[in-house]
Order: sequence, then C-alpha cells, then structure tokens
Amino acid sequence: MREEQERTAETRRARRRREEGSARRQQRGWLAPGSPELARAGDLAAARATIAAHVARDEEQARARTFLLEWIDAHPDALDRSCLAGHLTASSLVLDARGEHALLTLHKKLGRWLQLGGHCDGDGNLARAALREAQEESGIAELEIDPTPIDLDCHRIPARPGEPEHWHLDTRFLARAAPGATPRINPESKELRWISLREGQSFELDDSVLRLFRLARGRES
Repeated sequence: MREEQERTAETRRARRRREEGSARRQQRGWLAPGSPELARAGDLAAARATIAAHVARDEEQARARTFLLEWIDAHPDALDRSCLAGHLTASSLVLDARGEHALLTLHKKLGRWLQLGGHCDGDGNLARAALREAQEESGIAELEIDPTPIDLDCHRIPARPGEPEHWHLDTRFLARAAPGATPRINPESKELRWISLREGQSFELDDSVLRLFRLARGRES
C-alpha cells in the first residue's frame, strides 16, 4: 500500500513538473518566421547590441562577451566570411515541441554532433540568422526562436584548402519545432537525430554542446 502511494505521489509530481515546464515554454517570447523582430539588420549595431545585453552567468561567459565585443569593434566586416581572421556566427539548440529532445546534426566537414547554425552572411539580427540556419539545416520550416541568447562561444575552426584557421564567434539561442515536425537531411549533414536532453552525456558530445543541453534542461524543467 505504501509503495503504491509513493508511486502515485511521484506520478503527480512528474505531471506537475511537466505542466510547469509547459507554462514556462508558453511564457517565453517565441518568435515565428516573419515576425517584425526578425527583420534583417544590415549592420553590426544590432549584433553588438544583442551580445552586449547578454547576461553573463559566470566568468567564462563574461570573458566571451568581452572578446566578441572587442572583436566587433576592431573588425567592421565581422558579419561576413570575408573577415578571414574570424567572423560572427549564430546557432540554436532546436527542441521538440515537448522540450525533451534536441535536434543535432552530424557535421560532414567537422565529423562532430553539433547544434544547428552557421554564418551570419551580413545579417546583424543574430536570432534571425540562427533561425534561418536551423530551418535550412533541419528542413523544418515551422520553427520558432527565443530571441534572447542563452550562450556565447568562441572557438577555432581548423584550416582547410583555401581557408585559414579562424575564429567562429557564436551567439546561441533556443528554438523549438512544431508538434510532429520531421527533419530532412541536408548537404552539410551526414545525419540528423533527436537526442534526449538527459542522454547527452552518453553521446560523446562536445563540452559546448553539453553546456547547451544543461541550459535547456534548466529552462524546460
């Protein structure tokens, strides 16, 4: 009898956590493609403002924010790939409609499981750039994005023929797919896969991707 009562109580607690997580997801300012807030920005000012407003949760994030802002101030072409020393990128961790799984891509060139994202290509609206890349790489048109970044990451990209080693200065967001959304493989990916936010540790993911998983769990639970 006692065990049955404990199971019933745990079931109720789990249901309450799901309901609370659903309420938080509904409160977040999700933006759909075509939202006025996702209009293209053709200069660095919008990107700089987004990064400057990022609330650093620790010293590492504060250092990343400082590095990005100093890079922008020193490189007026930081939104473009023509800035060979390094340029701004934007990415998002795409969640399923329940907020329990994230869609990752097995990148062809890098051979690693990563969140969806890529180059800004002159667009200073970083949330828009991240959403565009997520749509292209996932094949899912019905995505929404939270325009408030959750993470900043500065990492080196190895040299390749015709391209020197350089910085990718990444601003990262959360996005979500509509219920029943089905991803489609694209030329840049070997594979796309939904991975449980609670199973990332067993998937040999990069530390920066695991960090996104932890952040997403904290916001969705």
